[in-house]
Amino acid sequence: MNVNSQNFSSNRKPKNFNNPERFIEGWYWVITSQNLRVGEVKPVTILGRKLVIYRGKDKRAVTLDAYCPHMGAHLAEGKVEGNELRCFFHHWKFDSEGICVDIPCLDEPLPIKLKTWPTAEKYGMIWVWTGEIPQQPIPFVPEWEEKDCDITFGPRLLLKCHPNVVMINAIDAQHFNTVHKLSSEVVFEKQELEQNAIIFRNSTRGKNQSFFIKVIHPFYKNTVTYTICYWYGSTAILTINSDYLHLNIMFPLRLIKGGKSESQPLLMIKKRKGLLGWLYNQFVLLLTKIVGQYFFVGDSKIFQTIRFDLKTPIKADQSIMQLITHVERQKPLMWGTWQEVRSQQAESKPKRERWQDNMVND
Repeated sequence: MNVNSQNFSSNRKPKNFNNPERFIEGWYWVITSQNLRVGEVKPVTILGRKLVIYRGKDKRAVTLDAYCPHMGAHLAEGKVEGNELRCFFHHWKFDSEGICVDIPCLDEPLPIKLKTWPTAEKYGMIWVWTGEIPQQPIPFVPEWEEKDCDITFGPRLLLKCHPNVVMINAIDAQHFNTVHKLSSEVVFEKQELEQNAIIFRNSTRGKNQSFFIKVIHPFYKNTVTYTICYWYGSTAILTINSDYLHLNIMFPLRLIKGGKSESQPLLMIKKRKGLLGWLYNQFVLLLTKIVGQYFFVGDSKIFQTIRFDLKTPIKADQSIMQLITHVERQKPLMWGTWQEVRSQQAESKPKRERWQDNMVND
């Protein structure tokens, strides 16, 4: 087999994958829903861009650019009034669409619109879309797209490598044997779910000497299906499915300064009726934490020291190369500005012309 046959060459450096100045347009987690109360406004920095997020009387989360268009006061210093946000400095007020609706010293507000960003909530988290109009859904477990889930959060993580590098770990077939001692062949089947989503799946019985197999052995008689679904190259949903057990761990990551990653893992399971159903779910979520901790402890030191550079791909790296190719095909934005990466032709415009482009009002 030619390992470079998946539209990937070790001699051609990827433009999007593991690039600290780029990220894929998509949905990214902001904060947990429980950390934004009604009438509260908070400053957040997402992918290098400073924003404010508030929750109005209607309980809907709204995300705006951070600075007032009058003199640049930070809007997180302001206050929520109904479903609108008033700047602390000169009391200009903006509605949930970013439109200026009140300037106290004027009879009529100026026709000014503050930049807003599509915002939604799912799985107990607030998400923001980094483009104009959402083109894809919030990351979801494929077979549970419309299901209600019980969730619990893991510890927040700071990792010293790019989110793309963290992503490849779950499909690195070699490390399952070398680090986690699973001692069974791991071969992934690839499936393109959507333009921004890709699935890798493996089914195996494994051997009982590994810790992981010993933990879940009482819950299966046949094969165990291990599935990893990637969204926007930075959010991964790990699913382990057996006869009686279905574990889901979501790792939403986002790029932060210095090419590092920030993540708020969460564990989820489909809701069950009644007290017994709730107790069962709590037990499964606890087991999922144990499984997740087992895998993360073995890999965490790699995330803190790795300097990823795939110079010598081999057959066992096929899934990794497929993921890199998938990320390369997606729409890249610039870290900090959230502007689309321009072609060489656009970058070659005279400086004055580019300056005029930037003056266009959103």
